[in-house]
Amino acid sequence: MRRTLPFAVALAAASFFQAPASAAVPAAAVQHDQDRGGIARLVDEAFAQYRLPGLAVGVIEDGQVVAVETRGELVAGGGEPVTPDALFKIASNTKAMTAAVLARLVDQGKLRWDDPVTKHLPQFRMHDPWVTANMQVRDLLIHNSGLGLGAGDLMLWPEPNDFTRADIIAGLQHLEPATSFRSGYAYDNLMYVVAGEVAAAAGGAPYEELVRREVFAPLGMDGCRVGSWRPDQAGPVARPHRRVEGRNVPMDGDAERVPDITSMAAGGIRCGVQDMLKWMQAWLDPADPWLSPPQRRAAWTAHMPMPLGERMRQWDNSHFSAYGYGWRLSDVDGQWKVAHTGTLSGMYSSLVLLPDRRSGFVILINGEGEDARTALGQALLERHTAPGAGHGVAHYAALLERERSQRAAADPLPDTSSRQPATQAEAGGLLGVWRDPWFGEVAICPRAGGVGFASARSPLMTGSVMRVDQRWLVDWDDDSVDAEAWLHPPVRAGGEGAVLTLSAVDPEADFSYDYHDLAFTRVRDCR
Repeated sequence: MRRTLPFAVALAAASFFQAPASAAVPAAAVQHDQDRGGIARLVDEAFAQYRLPGLAVGVIEDGQVVAVETRGELVAGGGEPVTPDALFKIASNTKAMTAAVLARLVDQGKLRWDDPVTKHLPQFRMHDPWVTANMQVRDLLIHNSGLGLGAGDLMLWPEPNDFTRADIIAGLQHLEPATSFRSGYAYDNLMYVVAGEVAAAAGGAPYEELVRREVFAPLGMDGCRVGSWRPDQAGPVARPHRRVEGRNVPMDGDAERVPDITSMAAGGIRCGVQDMLKWMQAWLDPADPWLSPPQRRAAWTAHMPMPLGERMRQWDNSHFSAYGYGWRLSDVDGQWKVAHTGTLSGMYSSLVLLPDRRSGFVILINGEGEDARTALGQALLERHTAPGAGHGVAHYAALLERERSQRAAADPLPDTSSRQPATQAEAGGLLGVWRDPWFGEVAICPRAGGVGFASARSPLMTGSVMRVDQRWLVDWDDDSVDAEAWLHPPVRAGGEGAVLTLSAVDPEADFSYDYHDLAFTRVRDCR
């Protein structure tokens, strides 16, 4: 088992061996203390600027851990501090671990990157039979399926729901593509769920067992959790938070046993900052025998071009952007960057590597921290790529606020303040039980005080139908479902019957609320 001495332990040990007062302090030690002090100041700035409930940051320079900084609490107001081993949801940073499991299986000769997916999952079907036959294992990892951004994510989130991995595989054939296969990039979570099932089939063990065997055990990531586990048998666990009227409000905590969620291979792993640093070191050391040089190259090869945004051009002086196997690749001020982010309701993560410098950092946040992640990440990145710039968190916070104002002016949020509960009489054409081929049934039926909308398979997608002038809106009962939906009256589709559709009210709603991919046909009356 591969282990490294935790930085906090190393510091504690060093305190017992202080040099005499007259001894000269090595220049490297002075530089180390200065670096750590600069990192701590940036972490303090981000924590205060964004009033985060909890924050954990780890930094590696030239292959060595130089800082582990933690701030805040596991649960706001609970009094338990965030520690280096506190578990956070790393969300889509899971994807690189899923890709690594597959890479290890390739090293072991149990699969090939160019294997057809149907070789391992004969039941796999896409909307187009040609795509079904020609999709390879590599295609599952690089967001080139032809599906639209976040297509089918409503089978994964909001949680909990009763969609299984088998449901995901069965539902894919009903998701119509937005583009042709391999013609462009569109971020996708469902294909990583499929990738996890391919790994299980080829590796002869459930996905979670493979992650423990191929990633956690050889790298000494003993605190990380995957699959089903008990919080009382793990380390401290950070709880996600929402911002409500300026306060950090804890979201629901874990049950006595955390379930093995359907989205595990796409974004379900939890780790502490200490174990994430071990993960980073394994990638920053090209001689580490954990993964062969050919598979390291495969993971960090630019398999699919990605759009190069204006922010990347202005902030990073970037010239290319692409996706590897579970990693985003780009250049920053002339330096190679390998990175990924993770976002789940109430938790944010970011991992950045600069392989040529054998350096990088990880950020874990247990609150609404998108801007905090971006601003702190950019300030930490510039310490390596543009140290003379001298920009702190506040500088990037101001730029982000300016971007937000410009977007709001260009595409303002619709005014829904005139909303009133729909009456049964005026919503008569909407009433009934409707079915989408991949999402299942929803009931738009009378309920106390008006008309309700209730999904049969995703319980949190239950709310009230509201009238906004001449439009219909679904106001969700649970505040954790934070993207309201327009409900569009049925229209005829090719003479096959009435089709009811939805779309997001907020133009900036998270793409996983893929309401626009739903197409409901009426199946029966309300009971």
